[in-house]
Amino acid sequence: MGKLDVKMEKASDKLKVQMAGTIDEDVDFSQFVITGNPAIEVELSGLKSINSCGIREWIKWMGSASGAKISFSNCPKVIIDQINMVEGFLPSGAKVESFYVPYYNDDAGSEKNVLFRYGTEFTDSSVTPPAGVKDDEGNDMEMDVIESKYFKFIKK
Repeated sequence: MGKLDVKMEKASDKLKVQMAGTIDEDVDFSQFVITGNPAIEVELSGLKSINSCGIREWIKWMGSASGAKISFSNCPKVIIDQINMVEGFLPSGAKVESFYVPYYNDDAGSEKNVLFRYGTEFTDSSVTPPAGVKDDEGNDMEMDVIESKYFKFIKK
C-alpha cells in the first residue's frame, strides 16, 4: 500500500503544493480541493513512483484545476516519463520549471540526478545539457536517457 504526503500552502493568489511518496490506487485527491483560479506551484522532488491507477486519479485532479496557471518543479524521472507517454498528464497551459535527468558512470557504477532548469539547461524549444557532469569521485558521467524520448515534452 502506497502513501502520498501532500502539503498545500496558500499565500494570496498562489497555491504551493508539495508531494512526496507514491501515487497509486490508494490516493485520494478529493481531499486536496483547488478552488478559484490560483497560480499553482507543484513541487515533486519527493515523488518516488506512480502507477496506472495513480495516473488516472492525477489526471482527474489536474482537470479540477482548469483555468489555473500551473507550474511543476523538481520533477523526477517517473513524472517526466508520464508527461511524455500519457496524453493529458500535463494539463494544457502548464509549465515544467525544472526536472531531473539521470546520469551514470558505468565503470564506477555511480548514478546521479542532475536538475535541469528552465532558462538555463532548457527552454521551450531547446535543451543545453551541462558540460562535464562528474560523480563524487570526479568520474565523467553520461546521460542515462534517450534524449529524443526523454526531452519529447519540450516543444520543438
